[in-house]
Amino acid sequence: MSDQYQIDKARVRASFDRAAGSYDAAAILQQEIRTRMLERLELVKIAPQVILDAGCGTGHASVALGKRYSGGSVISLDLALGMLQQTLAHYPLLKRILGSKRPAALCADIEQLPLSDNSVDLIWSNVAIQWCNNLDQAFGEIARVLRTDGLLMFSTFGPDTLKELRVASGNEHVHVSRFIDMHDIGDALVRAGFADPVLDVERFVLTYDDVMAVMRDLKAIGANNAAAGRARGLLGRGFLARLTAAYEQFRHEGKLPATYEVIYGHAWKPQPKQLGVATVTLHPRRPR
Repeated sequence: MSDQYQIDKARVRASFDRAAGSYDAAAILQQEIRTRMLERLELVKIAPQVILDAGCGTGHASVALGKRYSGGSVISLDLALGMLQQTLAHYPLLKRILGSKRPAALCADIEQLPLSDNSVDLIWSNVAIQWCNNLDQAFGEIARVLRTDGLLMFSTFGPDTLKELRVASGNEHVHVSRFIDMHDIGDALVRAGFADPVLDVERFVLTYDDVMAVMRDLKAIGANNAAAGRARGLLGRGFLARLTAAYEQFRHEGKLPATYEVIYGHAWKPQPKQLGVATVTLHPRRPR
């Protein structure tokens, strides 16, 4: 039986392609998370030569990382070409920041990074890995391309994300993606060989006048339902009426909430383990 939460990458790519022009105006939460990640990065003493912005979106983190680590080079990677085209608009600024070092743009999947082994010092990913189907594969690829003592810093969404929409939409189809628990993410980091993973959670609640405003915001940032178990075709007025009525149970002080559980994490790629070698010298037994 196929996994109803399996993500259709072609649909994800198409959604973010369409949303590229509207993304910045709607991605208020993503901007706030990026700011908080950059503040956390201030506590880490590193001087990376090669930086990968994995799931770069419209490229604002690439610019910020280029400013912070002006001695390094930035690679901006995203699954959606439309997002990379928005990122390319920032490249004149990145060029001035990085001088003669040319920033790179790659249209690729985090689960299949087109980069050499041990080629990157810092991998940054702001709310992107929730679009991966296989977290072990994604972290395995990240560990492969990171150099020894390289740093992974990321954010993603946890299981309480859009919990109101999940409840209100019912069980007939999958209407909200499956998000992975913080402890399971930590386990996946350990399986991938990362050392000293640190994870913590923060919750944000956005408020709206009505359900359609919630849906418009999700569409504007490209966060359309891409699960295999989603309803196919138009849902119709009946579903929207039921969704609207069911969502009303969450109305508080005149507003409808949309909860986002944000998981922050960072971990290091450790030195490879050295196998100990014992030397034994055998002396012949003397005759008696």
